[in-house]
Amino acid sequence: MLYNEFARIGKSISSPKRLEILDLLSQSPKSVEKLAKVTGMSVANVSQHLQTLYNARLVNCKKQGNFVNYELADSAVSNFMSSLRSLSEKQLVQVQHIKKEFLNNHFEIEGVSLQDLKKRMENGEVLLLDVRPKDEFEKAHIPGAISIPIEELEEKLASLPSNCDVVAYCRGPYCLMSVEAVELLKTRGINAFRLEKSVQDWKEFINQED
Repeated sequence: MLYNEFARIGKSISSPKRLEILDLLSQSPKSVEKLAKVTGMSVANVSQHLQTLYNARLVNCKKQGNFVNYELADSAVSNFMSSLRSLSEKQLVQVQHIKKEFLNNHFEIEGVSLQDLKKRMENGEVLLLDVRPKDEFEKAHIPGAISIPIEELEEKLASLPSNCDVVAYCRGPYCLMSVEAVELLKTRGINAFRLEKSVQDWKEFINQED
């Protein structure tokens, strides 16, 4: 009976789309309509996936006006997603190949570590740029970061200081928004770097230091 209950979690995340939904909800609560737009699925399909996740107690929902917003049921779900990603990268050759190909395609983009970022921010040497949507920034962000969603970056380039480097980050290593941001900044002569880690990674890093 115990393992049957454990299996409920396994069955609920057996769909790539449901994993994608959980990953998005780890950034901030979202409506069914917003999830449908971001994932490219229909509202009906997203609703079905959310119901499966809800039945497994992985997500909660709250009605706000005409919309129903979904969020992770517990921070443990976000931690689980992070562990799943790390395990997949370690154990699955296909994931390693995908990550290697991704890095090769963007080999000209320099990255920074969390340790280096913390030191350089304390010294006032870099501007940290969060290029995720506003709602995700408002839910949680790395302290000291400023929010400029990727779709607004080009028109707001003039507002960035010219006397320091820029580090851009988004949802994590497989999110392309920070890559796009760095490439845009570089074309405008701005010295830019990419932080491939997420807000969750930053929190874990800070907790380990403490």
